[in-house]
This record gives sequence, C-alpha cells and structure tokens, in this order.
Amino acid sequence: YVTANRLGQPHWLKTYGKVQWAMMVGLIPPLLALFQQLSLISPVANALAIPLVSFVVVPLTLLGALPLFDWALPLAHWALALCMDFLQWLDRLPLAVWTQHAPPDWSIALGVLGAAWILAPHGFPLRALGAILLLPMFLVTPEKPAPDSARILIFDVGQGLAVAVQTAQHTLLFDTGPDFSGEADSGNRILVPVLRAMGIARLDGLILSHGDLDHVGGTASVREALVPDWIKTSMAADHPLLAGASSVRPCRDGDVWQWEGVTFEILHPGATSASRKQHDNDQSCVLRISIGTRHILLTGDIERASEARLLKQHPDKLPATLLVAPHHGSKSSSTHAFVFAVAPQQVVFTSGYRNRFHHPHPTVVARYARQGAELLRSDRDGAILIEMNKEDFSLEPWRRTHRRYWTHIAPE
Repeated sequence: YVTANRLGQPHWLKTYGKVQWAMMVGLIPPLLALFQQLSLISPVANALAIPLVSFVVVPLTLLGALPLFDWALPLAHWALALCMDFLQWLDRLPLAVWTQHAPPDWSIALGVLGAAWILAPHGFPLRALGAILLLPMFLVTPEKPAPDSARILIFDVGQGLAVAVQTAQHTLLFDTGPDFSGEADSGNRILVPVLRAMGIARLDGLILSHGDLDHVGGTASVREALVPDWIKTSMAADHPLLAGASSVRPCRDGDVWQWEGVTFEILHPGATSASRKQHDNDQSCVLRISIGTRHILLTGDIERASEARLLKQHPDKLPATLLVAPHHGSKSSSTHAFVFAVAPQQVVFTSGYRNRFHHPHPTVVARYARQGAELLRSDRDGAILIEMNKEDFSLEPWRRTHRRYWTHIAPE
C-alpha cells in the first residue's frame, strides 16, 4: 500500500525509509488507544537495530551453531550488546516517549482514517491533510468534573488500597497500593497509567495513610511520574519513601481544605495520639470527602481503638454515603458501634482475590449487610468509579459494567 503506484524501481534505501515512515504513522492510533504513549526515538532506533540484527547478529548466531565456527557467537554477542547500549542511551534522552491522555473512541476512528490518508500512494488527493484527522487524538482531552463535583476511583490493586479523587482543578491520591516485585508495583503498573489516561499528569496531593507495604508500595513510582505538590502521612518524616520530598506534612485531626466546592477533612490521627509507629494500623489517616450532604469515608487500616476514638471525637462526622471498609474488612475492625454510626449506603472492601488473610471476614460482611449497605468488593467487582455532586451519587463497578469472558468469578 505504501510503496504502490510508483514508476520505476526506487532505491532500496528510499523503500526502507518509506516502510519505517509507514510504521511510525500507522501505529499512532493503536499506540495512543492502547498505551497512551508514542516512541519519538523509534525511527532512529529501528534504523540501527533492524539492519544490525538482521544482517549481523542473526547470521553470526546461526554460523556459531556450526562446528568450528563457535568464534562467531562472541561476535554476535558483542554486536548485540553494542546495539543495546545505544538503544538504552536513546531511551534516557528527554522526550524519548510522548505520554498523554487516552483519546476518545471517535478520535481513534478518525486517526485511523487520517493515517491511511497520509500513507496513500501517489495520486491520492491532498494526502498531507490526513494529519488533520490525527489531531483530535492529541487535542481532545477527557472531561473533568464540574465545580461542586468529584470523580472518585477506587482502584483494583489486589490486596491493598489506592483511591484517586479528582475535582474540577485538582487531583488527590489516597495511598498507592502494594509492591509486587523489585521492578513492578501498583504505581508503575496500575496507578500511573490509569491516571495519565484520565488526563492527570501531576498530583496536587498525596496521602499515605500509614506505612504498610500494601498501602505505600507504589509510592516511589507515583512520586517519580506524577510529582505530588505535597504529601500528608502518619509515617515518620525520615521514612525512606519520603526522602527528597519537598513538602511533607503530618496527618492531623482537624486539617480541612476545599477544592472547587469539595471539602476534605482529616479525622484521625489526633495530635495527642500514641507514638507513631511505622506499621501501626491505628495511626492510619482517616479522610472524609464531602459535597453537600454526601460523604465518602476513607479509613486506611484503622482498628477497634481508632474506631472508638472516632466515635468519641467525631460522632457527627461519621455518617457516610460510601465507606471504604477499615483494614479491608478485617475482623479486628468494623465494630458494631462503628458500623451503626457510619450507616453507609455502600461499603467497599478492597481485598485481593482469595487473599491469604481471608479478607473480608464473613462476620464483618454480615454486619454491614444487616445495616442495609450495598456490598462491593474489588476482588469481584474490580475498580469502583464514583461520580458525586450535590444532587447525584452514581457508582460504577468496572466488572459489572464492562463484562469480559475472562473475568467470571471462579467458585470459592
């Protein structure tokens, strides 16, 4: 298609260049749709890597498989190592990768048409105008909440917690989920890609409820990619995850701020709480998010002692439209008195599928059910998207509204 309708025999180098151009342009729509990223160094990388691997590395490797030609294998290794060093140098360059929001579906369809138009053979009219059809993928950004509204996303991070709160002009992240391995964590595998797809390139605030790894495992990746303006936490100021942070503040009962009509209030821990231990569940930050008469309560891993303090200090601030269950639904939390005081219409248990802690505990689930709450679980319902304003409160469990054959729940 790209090299068709040409008179004569074009030079091989020109044909090779056209094929590379076609790959770069043709992949713009699917790469933005699937990954929200474009490699800006790929033409240079391919110009070296493809010929070197095709005409040097592979032939030397095949030659080295023959008797008496084992000397070819070190040469193949040397050539490949040289190529990798160059590619890694390219990858470290500023703006090596273009990262952006997820384009709307209609703009992807236009982008496919635009790419086909640009790459059409000679004789096709006004091919350069195909670039205009690519522009909506870059320029049409996701809609933000209106003033006096908030979009809350409770992530499905397995056994852990991460919640994003977006207002008209600000974004807050509450906890960063678990660490999976040395190179993979909730931050770089889930939170950063999803937030960037939502059009969020920077965080205005980051709250780390406490130091347990299932709540702060993705912090390093989030800090590197989304650079929060400030961090509130119950962890010690010298915690390694806070190293180099420009503005770290302790979570303290009484902290209140407002963004575009959305009120945020810290209810726990108190200024006179017991000594702050790095992994002390009862020192978890508790955040209340309010718009008018609608409230969401994020409780971290608080247990009975903290619940008792909240019942004593803030009985009027506990009732909530939606509650993220304390400590993933552990039996050490969600006492009868606390559940009765909060009286949530919906409760979300953030737990991993068949987790080793058996969260949420059946007695806790039954306790909320008796209270009349709608029960949601991240291990079964996936991520929970909430749209909240003064008049409306809508809730969308991802696996219920975006069913796939591979997400059927296996029997317990």
